[in-house]
Amino acid sequence: MNGEEGRFPEVEIYDTTLRDGAQAEGVSFSLEDKLRITRRLDDFGIHFIEGGYPGSNPKDKEYYDRVRSLTLKSARIAAFGSTRRKDATCAKDEGVQTLVKAGPDVVTIVGKSWDLHVDNIIKATRKANLEMIADTVRYLKRRGFFVIFDAEHFYDGFKENRQYALETLKAASDAGADRIVLCDTNGGSIPGRIAEATTAAVQAAACGIGIHAHNDTELAVANSIAAVTAGAIHIHGTINGLGERCGNANLCSVIPNLMLKMGLKCIPENRLAGLTDLANFVSELANQPLPNRLPYVGRSAFTHKAGLHIDGIRKVRRANEHCVPEDVGNRTRALISEIAGRGNVLVLAGQMGIDLSENPDVVKSILHELKDLEYRGYQFEAAEGSFEILIRKKLGTHKRFFDLVSFRVSVDKRRGKEIFSEATIKIRVGEHEEFSVGEGDGPVNALDNALRKVLEKFYPSLSEMRLTDYKVRVLDEKAGTAAGVRVLITSRDNAGSWGTVGVSENVIQASWDALVDSLEYKLLKDEQCVSKRKKKK
Repeated sequence: MNGEEGRFPEVEIYDTTLRDGAQAEGVSFSLEDKLRITRRLDDFGIHFIEGGYPGSNPKDKEYYDRVRSLTLKSARIAAFGSTRRKDATCAKDEGVQTLVKAGPDVVTIVGKSWDLHVDNIIKATRKANLEMIADTVRYLKRRGFFVIFDAEHFYDGFKENRQYALETLKAASDAGADRIVLCDTNGGSIPGRIAEATTAAVQAAACGIGIHAHNDTELAVANSIAAVTAGAIHIHGTINGLGERCGNANLCSVIPNLMLKMGLKCIPENRLAGLTDLANFVSELANQPLPNRLPYVGRSAFTHKAGLHIDGIRKVRRANEHCVPEDVGNRTRALISEIAGRGNVLVLAGQMGIDLSENPDVVKSILHELKDLEYRGYQFEAAEGSFEILIRKKLGTHKRFFDLVSFRVSVDKRRGKEIFSEATIKIRVGEHEEFSVGEGDGPVNALDNALRKVLEKFYPSLSEMRLTDYKVRVLDEKAGTAAGVRVLITSRDNAGSWGTVGVSENVIQASWDALVDSLEYKLLKDEQCVSKRKKKK
């Protein structure tokens, strides 16, 4: 589990997703989650992984028992705790002894560096606080641990009493601390002050300096980078910026900034392309959707909508992208909207496997219809299925798999009973007319069930398709119940997911249009897969 002593990259990465990240609202990792994330962080090349505080709960205690069985490539496992109490020796302090018994590679202890906290929170003398820091570091070093001292509230303390804040660092350094980490615990510092205080800390301490930044002013990443420019060699953070209040420094931004923007060694260079996968993995286990607009790893990070930008990346990619998306495991995306240009259509069609470069008239026709549809309320940014069908209709290559003859939807509510929805539908597939009845939780669900009941006789693969999301957006709130609506349906099968859209003043009609596109898109993709397999043979 231990890395080779004395060999560190230019900047060390210390991940606290499993402790600080777990303090984020709505996040609760199971023990198995924590072990899985540990393995992924190690695979990615993280140097220190903080698993939690073994004295806080049985789950964290068991984590340290279980993590010893993992065969890690290079990561060191750190346990978090605090300096001894003011009225106890290290040998008698329960918290310190819990850290020792956990048996991690690294022990990170937090202590006070802001005199406000010394005077008013722990109510110790300032001299006693220095002794608590030095005693605890010395005690743990004698037992063979790699010791990190987290100087809590350092930047606030430095601002109000520079001399005492630096004395706390010197106490830890003189006692043998391997790293001293300056904490912006309240998250209220700005880069200039971070740089000034970090410079002073580097000069005062005999060991490597790090930073632990919180994001309350949305400056945690900037503050971490500022600390590095001032001489810090060690950064704390979490994947996706998870953490208490507004979160911690987001390692998914810190790491590529260090490597791609500053040319500093950090994780192994060949691991950086796994960054987006790591972000999504942690997001899934945290049960927190990955924000689209996260730099580097978000779905929108390299997404272009303006025609001018699309034209730029088609000609010279770096003209409108600050780095190569694939370097961090992401990709370029193009959106279609009323401000789209020819380049948007060409790029998005190309991503669908359709080459329109030799069909300028078709591109012009698509743009014209696109702008007309968006004027009526359509949006295709999340409806790539409907957009591909639009393109194929313009090319004359779209195939109709079925035709509607008629449908009727009824909703019945009786006193003391739940609402009952039923749909009857008649469709034509080739020369065959079929009639079906479907029930559902609502009119759209009933319509979907009735339609599938018929179509699965002709297209069995539809049985593996399911609707995963259904959204309705009122287009003109001032029109009240007569307003037009936009319906967005997201569907999924074994190969992936896609979106389709419908717009009408009648929500059932809008839903039907989106539903038909969804089914036709599925059948279209199935047909293309069969065609590709035949060509390979």
